[in-house]
Amino acid sequence: MSDATDTSPSISELLDDGEGIPEADTPTGAVEAQPERAHPFADLPLDDDGMPSTEALTNALRAVIDPEIGYNIVDLGLVYEVTKPQRGQVHVLMTLTSVGCPLTEIIHQQCSVIMGAMPGVDVVDVEFTFTPPWSTDKIADYVREELRAMGMNV
Repeated sequence: MSDATDTSPSISELLDDGEGIPEADTPTGAVEAQPERAHPFADLPLDDDGMPSTEALTNALRAVIDPEIGYNIVDLGLVYEVTKPQRGQVHVLMTLTSVGCPLTEIIHQQCSVIMGAMPGVDVVDVEFTFTPPWSTDKIADYVREELRAMGMNV
């Protein structure tokens, strides 16, 4: 057995001086300042009501993808109308590909998140309707062509 003594600090000593455990996984162990990120819609022009235009709001809904078909809800023809009933409020009138769509809540949540991230939008109301019922003739031409290329009859 060796008489050499261990000179490394104990866990309690490391914790006591506050220098043993780094704050972050960085070269210095310190939390480094992150550059402030611009809001994703910071450059979006706003109407007099302090909100994006109806066209810009509708365009933003292209980020919502129908999980079953894999295309956005605007180009699938699911979005019937986007309105701004009052300052800070957006109303989305849309349909689904079928009345019993099992993914209704997911689509509703995605619409709410996207619209809620838009500047000036405080309240989002997503309303589902089946009048008129959705049909494949509402699909954008490029989506129809791609679905046909995959063998779907649309």
